[in-house]
Parts: sequence; C-alpha cells; structure tokens
Amino acid sequence: MLLRISLIVAIIAGLAAGTLSYIEVTDKIPALTKQRDDENSAKKEAQTSLAKTKTELKKTQGELTQTQTELTETKSDRDKAIARSEAQSKRADELSIKLTKITSERDEAQNELAAFKATGLSPDQVIKLNKQIKEANAQIQVITGEKLVLSRQRDRLKQELEKYIGNDPTVKLRADLHGKILVVDPKWDFVVLDIGEDQGVISDGELLVSRSGKLVAKVIVRSVQKDRCIANVIPGWKLGEPVEGDEVSPAHPAT
Repeated sequence: MLLRISLIVAIIAGLAAGTLSYIEVTDKIPALTKQRDDENSAKKEAQTSLAKTKTELKKTQGELTQTQTELTETKSDRDKAIARSEAQSKRADELSIKLTKITSERDEAQNELAAFKATGLSPDQVIKLNKQIKEANAQIQVITGEKLVLSRQRDRLKQELEKYIGNDPTVKLRADLHGKILVVDPKWDFVVLDIGEDQGVISDGELLVSRSGKLVAKVIVRSVQKDRCIANVIPGWKLGEPVEGDEVSPAHPAT
C-alpha cells in the first residue's frame, strides 16, 4: 500500500514539474520569438544599409574620378593659356623694339631731309628721302595696328588666366568699350552686338544694356567673332525687353 502511495505521489510530482516546465517554456516562447524577429529585422536593416553604403561608395568613386579628370583638363587649359600669354607678350615686346627703331629711323630721315633742303639738295635726293619717310610711316602704322591686336589678345588671355588661377574670376572689359544691339531673340533671351574681338570683347564678359540712360538688362558674352558677339540675358537682371539699337557698355570696366 505504501508503495502504491509513493508511486502516486511521484506521478503527481512529475506531472507538476512537467506542468511548471511547460508554463515556463510557454512564457519564454513569445520573448524568444520577438528576439528572433528583432534579430532578423536588424540583420535585414544591416544588409540594406551595407548595400546602400556600397552604392554610395561606388557613386563617390565615380564622382572623384570625374573630378580628377576635370582638374587635369583645367590644368592643361591653364598651361596652354599661360604659354599663349607668354608668346603674345614676347611678340608685343619685339614689336615695341621694332617700332622704336623704325620711329627713330623716320625721325632721322626727316631731320636729314630738312638739312638737305636747307643745303639745296637735288629733286631726286628729296624724292628719295620722301619715299623713305612714307615707307617708314607705313611700317609704323602696320606695327601699331598689330601691336594693338596683340595687346587685346594679351588682355583676353590674362582674363582666361585669372579664371584658371582663381585670383579674380570677374572678366573685365575695356572701359571705353561701347556698342549696340543688332539682333534680339526674346524667345531664347540672347542678343547679337556690333562689337567683337577687334574691339576688345572677351568671352564671359558682362555688359550693361541701356536705353536713354536707363538700365534695361545685363548680358554675358558667350560667343565672340571678329566684329560681332552673341550674349545671353542674365536671369534676374532683365528690367525690360532689350530692343535693336539699345546701347551696351562694360559692367566691370578694366582700370
């Protein structure tokens, strides 16, 4: 009988222990499930973040490569502009020396002519001296014109160098530069001016458009030809509609 009672007690105790274990496990299942779901969510977020980071890194590397390429091109353009500027300066110096020499020769010829006239030279001698003077004057005019062109080219190259070097990106135009509008395109907001490279116009130079002394707009030069240029109206500076005949002058005149 005692053995039977012990068995019954043992069975009841085992059932109680099993019930308690089941209850404990049942209580832990939601927490474990939530922990598993949280870990899966965190893993997915980490994978998404990693993929996004890789994409951004690839994009950044591409932008860096492009920036390095543009920097190389800019340095090359700067070096070319420096070389052109030095060549123009050298040519201008040579012309100055040649002009000084020819001017001196002309003055000497004139002095000789005056002296020969005073001493009674023959007509042939006078004609010869006059011819020499005319030839010298013609050479002076040619050199003076070429020197003026070189000076304008040098100014343009100087402005290009300023853009590359970054000392002063503002393009300055000749203070005495003045022109008029020949053609207006209101649809695309550009104008054609009657001034160009021969008059000292430089690409990216800004001009004020005025009519009867009143400001109408500001334009920026985009294309330069020998005696013409094309400029776009700058947004925010259009106070009125530009028309043919409006006058233009430098917005940033050179001192």
